[in-house]
Amino acid sequence: MSLTQYVYFGISSVGTSADEITRLLGVEPDEVTVRGSLTTSPHIIPFFHCWKVFSRERGLPVDEQIDQVIGRLRPRMEALTNLTTRLAAEEGTGGAILQVQRYFNRYGKQPSGSPDDANLFGWHLDRAVVEFLVATGADLDVDEYDLTPSDD
Repeated sequence: MSLTQYVYFGISSVGTSADEITRLLGVEPDEVTVRGSLTTSPHIIPFFHCWKVFSRERGLPVDEQIDQVIGRLRPRMEALTNLTTRLAAEEGTGGAILQVQRYFNRYGKQPSGSPDDANLFGWHLDRAVVEFLVATGADLDVDEYDLTPSDD
């Protein structure tokens, strides 16, 4: 069974742009988006700015991908918690998220059976990650998709 997965930590805001989030945190994002910026009708108001730091390194278990992402953000923890606290007060909850995306059998490959293959199926959150999520007010969202072709 093939497995493709990635992890990101994202901050979303109605009123604070991704450029401003970058300036406040001093961390360059891997991706930014503005929801509604390409829509002409119906016009979505307000726009929604998203700032994201990713780990897409193949062959790493989810917990190691999470450690990579959080490792990039930990040095700026004070600025990060100040920002997420302010956004929660101004815009409500849901501004920060740790997202895990996993796709099983995305490319229909069979396992190689190599004893060197990493076990990517199990993962856990240690206390440090949970404390990071609590401090930043971040939600954890895990999406797993089985893309095995049906026999129908």
